[in-house]
Amino acid sequence: MKILAIDTSGLTATVAVCEDDRLVATFSIQYKTTHSQILMPMLEKIKELTNLDLKSIDAIALAAGPGSFTGLRIGTATAKGLCLALNVPLIAVPTMDAMAYNLYGVERLICPMMDARRSQVYTGVYTFVPEKSEDTSLYKYVMKTVLDQKCASIDEIAEYLNEQGKPVTILGDGVPVYLDALEKKLKVPFSVASVSQDRQNAAALCAVAAQYMREGKITEADSFAPEYLRPSQAERTAKENQKDTVAAASGNGNSSENSQGALEKTFGMKIPKVKERVFIRLMKAEDIDVAAAQEKENLGKEAWTLDQLLTASTRDDTIYLVAEKSGKVIGLCGVQNIQGDGEITNVSVAKDMRGEGVGYKMMRQLLERGRGIGIENYTMEVRSQNAAARRLYEKLGFKSDGKRPGFYDNPKDDAEIYWLRKQQ
Repeated sequence: MKILAIDTSGLTATVAVCEDDRLVATFSIQYKTTHSQILMPMLEKIKELTNLDLKSIDAIALAAGPGSFTGLRIGTATAKGLCLALNVPLIAVPTMDAMAYNLYGVERLICPMMDARRSQVYTGVYTFVPEKSEDTSLYKYVMKTVLDQKCASIDEIAEYLNEQGKPVTILGDGVPVYLDALEKKLKVPFSVASVSQDRQNAAALCAVAAQYMREGKITEADSFAPEYLRPSQAERTAKENQKDTVAAASGNGNSSENSQGALEKTFGMKIPKVKERVFIRLMKAEDIDVAAAQEKENLGKEAWTLDQLLTASTRDDTIYLVAEKSGKVIGLCGVQNIQGDGEITNVSVAKDMRGEGVGYKMMRQLLERGRGIGIENYTMEVRSQNAAARRLYEKLGFKSDGKRPGFYDNPKDDAEIYWLRKQQ
């Protein structure tokens, strides 16, 4: 099994190739260059020096976020292009999981921290547990997640680590930024990972991805979306600035053509052209008129009103996303966090965009972002006769957990109750 791994989630650009648990090559650079400048030359050099035959690759591994918005999009575009061209699966590994794997075998707590600005970090907490082989005296280590990756303030993560009462090793580009604060706030013994272990490393990503591959944890490349955990700066600026920034970061226009050309030149193969991009983002006040009209067209009397959408979207315990294509809102979805259970309140796609995978892309991001506000399980209700919607939710892993007979009117229909529960 041969895996090509790409991580552009942070300041370090890193690429690796592993085969049957053997590291073939790794290339990492953290310098005054952007990932768009350095990623293709890195891939080309590995291909040249190892005589890499792309047809021998079994899967592409990718650091799936959180991290740099632009960096994640560059890595995602490259990985998806390769997956589509080679017809191989994508293995999407959470960035914090891959970083924690740098410290394989460490039985104390491991806490990666990436600077998320505004006194926040992308973080998580992990540890390794030894497991003895049944046939030999060989011990292997299994990584256990103590705290799922999230965006948290320095105060919040320090308080959590203090509550655990165990020694911890911290790593990541957020450590030097907030080390002074951590020294004051952490009451448990802690150490900082060495320079050889403190940043993203595609070799560690390869190791996690190989385990994922054995467990069948693969992703459809064409529907994959990075896990940002919080809105980008582009989504927090004026609309015109946002469009310009997103277009540049997403690789639209000339930059998309240049990126595709670079891939084709590097690997000597045809890369499928990326279709006009559907962008999933947080709903803004100026979207609500269009979203409400779309809801009404799709759902009639069952649709949420403009006032209901406006009120719901401004709550601290909700996330509302829209799908946008060519500057037009074409979809809406929302979730409310109720003590760790996420109630999916709205899922709506414009009639002329159905069958294009918009609902799936929106829901993937909604589920990922929901985890960032503490949602562990998700539930929703759907008409029993709505076969298309039920197929979508089942594709996302939802399972039917019962019915409410005669719940819907005009026309009369049962409500199918779906749940997506966190795997223990």
